[in-house]
Amino acid sequence: MHIPTRRSLIFWLAALATSLFANAATAPEPERTPARPQRSVFQDPASAQVIVKFRASSTLRQAQATRSALRQDNAPQHAAALSTRLRLPLSDGRVLGRHTQSLRGVGLSSAQLAAQLARQPDVEWAVVDERRFVRSAPNDPYFGPIAAPMTPAVGQWYLRPPDSTLVSAINAQGAWSLSRGSAQVTVAVLDTGVRLDHPDLVNKLRPGYDFVSDTDDAKDGTARDDDASDPGDFARRGECGSYQFVASSWHGTQVAGIVGAATDNGLGVAGVGRDVMVLPVRVLGACGGTDSDIIAGMRWAAGLSSDVGGANAVINQYPAKVINLSLGSPSTCSQAYVDVLQELTAASVTVVVAAGNEAGLRTDSPANCPGALAVAGLRHLGTKVGFSNVGPEIAIAAPGGNCVNRTGACLYPIMTTSNSGATEPQASTYTDSYDATVGTSFAAPQVSGTVGLMLARNPKLSPADIRAKLQATARTFPTSGAAPEVQQCQAPSAAEQLECYCTSTTCGAGMLDAAAALAAVVATPIARIGVDNSALQSSKSVFLSGAGSGAPLDRSITGYQWTQLSGQEVGAFVGTTTSAQATVVFVGTTGSVEVQLRVTDNAGASDTARQVLFAGTSPAAPAPSGGGGGGSANAAWTLALLLACGWLWRQRALALRGAL
Repeated sequence: MHIPTRRSLIFWLAALATSLFANAATAPEPERTPARPQRSVFQDPASAQVIVKFRASSTLRQAQATRSALRQDNAPQHAAALSTRLRLPLSDGRVLGRHTQSLRGVGLSSAQLAAQLARQPDVEWAVVDERRFVRSAPNDPYFGPIAAPMTPAVGQWYLRPPDSTLVSAINAQGAWSLSRGSAQVTVAVLDTGVRLDHPDLVNKLRPGYDFVSDTDDAKDGTARDDDASDPGDFARRGECGSYQFVASSWHGTQVAGIVGAATDNGLGVAGVGRDVMVLPVRVLGACGGTDSDIIAGMRWAAGLSSDVGGANAVINQYPAKVINLSLGSPSTCSQAYVDVLQELTAASVTVVVAAGNEAGLRTDSPANCPGALAVAGLRHLGTKVGFSNVGPEIAIAAPGGNCVNRTGACLYPIMTTSNSGATEPQASTYTDSYDATVGTSFAAPQVSGTVGLMLARNPKLSPADIRAKLQATARTFPTSGAAPEVQQCQAPSAAEQLECYCTSTTCGAGMLDAAAALAAVVATPIARIGVDNSALQSSKSVFLSGAGSGAPLDRSITGYQWTQLSGQEVGAFVGTTTSAQATVVFVGTTGSVEVQLRVTDNAGASDTARQVLFAGTSPAAPAPSGGGGGGSANAAWTLALLLACGWLWRQRALALRGAL
């Protein structure tokens, strides 16, 4: 592939096959859907209802067994005993099994009562007795199965709950019952720009910017400017060497629709992020985009820079906490991307990147960079789709669209917003079975939209928290169901590998489960430890803060508990250990102290984080090591800590980074 030497291009990832552009299809009338019942977002804070299962050997049950009033079915009725123990007014509800009953209380919420009961030694588990409603899909006509002759017949299959056919579907529909996103959350789409007039996007876009600095590539007659619209990225034969598209792709519009198309508006398609807003940042033109334009766009999108080129600064009024990069090229990660990703991670910005479409070769750059959340592509059956790259750098996998060898029409594309123009923009439209949208470019924004939903419930989630929860809740890859000749995916090499059964070292931790990821965010707060670096260089005192910890949106942090795990001979806490701040004083100049912070929210849920402090030195980039209740060190924190310990530790850290 010849690339013009006058510029360093990084090409955006498009479909494996060249898209065929047909006339825009006329959208049908919006389908009727059942009326949705109204539900309260918040629990009644003074009326609790829970379900409790007691241990078979519990003292409560033994005490009850000695009383003649015990039912023949040995069913529990323990409200009176628990009321005395907890000093709460409780009443027995329904018996739900031999060891299980419902309980009601007043003066506290259901979540608070469940948390208190769960800590009792007699209790095996306690959960909120939640209210359920009839499931109802959004009324966007292309969301559900569409009557012939509209295509694809499966509609937006990738957003629905998985089943035996749609194994890789991400269950965005289930996630929406926990979060519909928020206009306070912005997802930046760095791409070819967006058709700002698309009716499914027009009210979902923040003011963006065009960072394409080459006027030939820009196709709009100007260099960088404040118009992030996509004028088309078609290239005449020979204009970009052998790598080109003969028709405009409307790639950014397609990606933006997956992230945040207006949903439940009776029009077109649904967006994964529902109410999240999209920031269009144009970094790709007719011949791709340069690293300098892309990196400048990344920093501006995150609010880290107002430099847009030229004499005038432009402040981004809507900094993004999620950046989607459906772009890349086959190369190693450059230091330029290493640095900007470190900067963005430190600013708590999650960068989601498509893995690449070179038919099972190594993960593209910048998806292979430390700090990138790389996404592989799956077929509807959950196997790796033929075009998707593989590699140990990949974090997770999501549907990339596939055509299952059907002649003429693609059965399982990723349906989304688009434009009908072959070169210049024409009518707004939607991709279909003949204008097939497939590629890891379209798997990545499904993850970005999910991250937007997660941040809407807990804005203090860090990139490490988000990665951990996405991976911990991912569904296991299937090992059967495909054609007999399909084998397990292998480590990337110079040889292509098409459809194969994914493993955790080739396609990430598993298949994206948006609903499970949201459930994990809603369940617990996030513990985070901040360290005052300057104190280590001026005195023997180190000041710690848990103020960066965060609870789910409808809760608050109510308790802090600091604990020393090791290094008692090196240093110790002084003063209070039950407030947001704490102080460690060293008694020597060498050695380390490991501390833990446990935070508890007003529903009784808790999380822990750990931090190692070195006497006489300062961690290069202190960060919480917890999240998700585990408290185990995350990769970015570990790397920074090892680098601070000298040359030997630095070599080990570099080796660890190569294995991420």
